[in-house]
Amino acid sequence: MSYLYTVLAFGLIYAMLALGLNLQMGFTGIINFGYVAFVAIGAYTSAILTVNYGWPIALAWSAAALLAALASYPLGLLTIRLGGDYLAVVTLGFSELVVLFILNQRGLTRGAMGIVGIHQPFAAFGPTLSAPLSLLLIAAITALTALLIWRIGHSPLGRLLRAIQANESAAQALGKNTVSYKVLVLVIGSGIAGLAGALYAHWVQYISPEQFSPDVTFNTFIALILGGVGSLFGPIVGAFVLILFLQGSIVLQDYVHVLSANQLAALRFMIVGLVLVLLILFRPNGILGKTPARHESRREVSKA
Repeated sequence: MSYLYTVLAFGLIYAMLALGLNLQMGFTGIINFGYVAFVAIGAYTSAILTVNYGWPIALAWSAAALLAALASYPLGLLTIRLGGDYLAVVTLGFSELVVLFILNQRGLTRGAMGIVGIHQPFAAFGPTLSAPLSLLLIAAITALTALLIWRIGHSPLGRLLRAIQANESAAQALGKNTVSYKVLVLVIGSGIAGLAGALYAHWVQYISPEQFSPDVTFNTFIALILGGVGSLFGPIVGAFVLILFLQGSIVLQDYVHVLSANQLAALRFMIVGLVLVLLILFRPNGILGKTPARHESRREVSKA
């Protein structure tokens, strides 16, 4: 049962990550390859505040989301005008800098040793109740995140963001400050990532730098693509499909003895790649994705 709880918790956390990335990439067209940096900032902020300074978990989670959002603000101001591949490379470099900072600030982050003794929110109720209650809390926060993204998507801001993604020059021609809106989206999405990182830290109760590799970012991209980029609920479906596949393939190691663990891991990612290729061929917009009309961008700018 505890393994099932973990699978569900990881699915919900990745759903949060995919929702935040969807706001950046799906709504606005921001390619953020350094998304994991804000997950790490949130996870370490909450862990340090609760373990080292005894902060209540709720305050630590709020601080984690806020610090991740604040960290993205100067990054957005400096790099958001780059756009495209250049922005992707800069954000990827930023994520590596964050990991190097964590590794070298041993007095604060304990470096490669990581931080242990991170409590779950309901640890006082004992191990029997702590896991299911924590899972329900993560589910509630994920639902609130989905509601926030849904509200943004159905607001004038959401229509403007889609217009910026479709034709930024047209939005600028109509007097919209597209840079400010893109920075805002980067900040909101990074805050969501920071909160998801805090939830992850308190669920696994131990964090170290190797847990925040670029694989986290790319898995989030895969979940988003599977569910449908720009879809409001596609990221949630894509996250659970991805987690069920990844965790299910790990279980196969106990039954398949022909291949080694490394070979099974490589095979797992080959299958993920094959599924993505087939999805692009037969369902290019994802499981719940849909193709917007070409003339919709100009109409949405005028509405915003």
